[in-house]
This record gives sequence, structure tokens and C-alpha cells, in this order.
Amino acid sequence: MWRSCQASRIDLDATGVDLAENALHTAAEKARVKGCTVRFLRHDARRLADLGESFDTVLDCGLFHLLDGADRAVYVDALRSAVPPGGRYFMLGFSDRQPGEWGPHRLTRAEIEVAFADGWRIDSIKPSTIDITTDPDGIRAWLVALTR
Repeated sequence: MWRSCQASRIDLDATGVDLAENALHTAAEKARVKGCTVRFLRHDARRLADLGESFDTVLDCGLFHLLDGADRAVYVDALRSAVPPGGRYFMLGFSDRQPGEWGPHRLTRAEIEVAFADGWRIDSIKPSTIDITTDPDGIRAWLVALTR
């Protein structure tokens, strides 16, 4: 059994999934410093069903906007298979409100609504900011909350 930060007085199982080894190592170090125990898996989030597990809550910071249309559909199917009815999905993704040309695909509100039209209730899509070290203003993003 894996437990989240005991210092936060919340006793939850936590699993981190990423394909990038360096991201997993960085996250594991941050968890260790904060006194958290988290299970980290090098795994493709588009294949969550292969884990044979369900997750009551999924947090996605920076994955959905990296996927093209076909991969987005595969990912949403994977989420649908791993998040039970009543489960929650929260996504922070690059927004079409972000000026300039650099960076990943900028999501529109309509793209998000279409991607999650089948089997999900959109609880909110709100403007937000992704904090980054290279720009004090951060990156304009969408903060999305959905219920399966």
C-alpha cells in the first residue's frame, strides 16, 4: 500500500505515471523531501487499462495538450477504463489564450468539451496559469474538472 504525505493528515494511495525516467526521478525526490510515499510507474498513460487498476482521482498537469487528436481519444478511452463512475479527472493544459508561437498545442474550450463528451460531466473549465521558472507571468492554461 502506498500512502501520500502523512504530514498533510490525508491518508491516500498515490501513484505517479510517466514515460520519462527523469520526470519520475524528480517527482520521487520531491516526494521524499516532503515525507510522502508514492508509487511511481514508468508507464504510458494512454494504456492505463493495462495496469488493471482503478483510480478515484486523476491529476493531469501537462499531458493532454501534448497529445494530437487521435492520441487524445486513446487517452480519454484509457481514462474512462481506469476511472470508475463518480471518479474525478483534473487537467491543467496549455490554453489557446497563450500568446506567441512556441510551446505545445494550445487547447480550446471546444476541444476539451468534444474530447470528454462521452461518459464525462464537465464540472468546470476555468482560465488558469501554469507557473514556470522562465516567465514570471507563467503560461495561460485551462483548469478542467470532470466527473466520470
